[in-house]
Amino acid sequence: MNRNGVVKQDRTSQADQAAWDRARRPKTCKLAANRALARVVARQLQLEWAPEQIAGWLNHTYPDDENDQVSHETIYKSLFIQARGALKKELLQHLRRTPAMRRSRHHTQKTADHGRITDTVSIRERPASVEDRAVPGHWEGDLVFGSNNSQIAILVERHTRSVMLAKVKGKDTETVINALIKHAHKLPRELYKSLTWDLGKEMTDHKRFTLATDIKVYFCDPHNPWQRGSNENTNGLLRQYFPKGMDLSGVSQAKLNAVARRLNERPRKTLNFETPAERFNACVASTG
Repeated sequence: MNRNGVVKQDRTSQADQAAWDRARRPKTCKLAANRALARVVARQLQLEWAPEQIAGWLNHTYPDDENDQVSHETIYKSLFIQARGALKKELLQHLRRTPAMRRSRHHTQKTADHGRITDTVSIRERPASVEDRAVPGHWEGDLVFGSNNSQIAILVERHTRSVMLAKVKGKDTETVINALIKHAHKLPRELYKSLTWDLGKEMTDHKRFTLATDIKVYFCDPHNPWQRGSNENTNGLLRQYFPKGMDLSGVSQAKLNAVARRLNERPRKTLNFETPAERFNACVASTG
């Protein structure tokens, strides 16, 4: 190196150019390089898991092994950019589409029926432990409607986000209450203490439900679907399996059970990427 530092300057320029060339060089996609990891991601996509759920679950399951982890951004890039040897484009069909939500005809129908149910207990009287999801055993319920006057009942446990789906042959209160009573008897009493519903007239006979099950029923305020946030979220997830306009009358209880199992085996960000099934089974075990 001379007194003016010419050689040092040349080496610095060469190093800068090498770094620039490396940055421009396309990087190998992690899922293309790690075929075992790609197979795991593909399998979970086929189960309708979202990329964020897959990434969170891998991080939760393998916290000390970066080789078994991948970001949700990498999964999306592998699907849409189609890196050679990564994920096949056919897996795109398993991604959940989320179009803008519109008020359903069901909502409009229920609005006209609000206020016709007697002896209701307001959601405002629900204990604080229910409100903050601190303890299990408190459920939210709703009907989801299909074409040809068909419907299914959705029940979501607030603490674990566990889902039950019930086949309902009619929307009249006798039919709906009978279905709810039947499903309530499938659970330990400790894990079904209350049910929160809106003011739809299918719950007109709510007192018979409480007498048969010893389960308290709370009612939401009119026009406040956010008061049953777990239900609203699950309704959106169900559209992957039962699109709007589908005739639900031909869906068997066995099929509903299978869909509920799929939903309960998906990791949830709000559960630190545990699954509702894991949380609910732990609650069942704790009841003895």
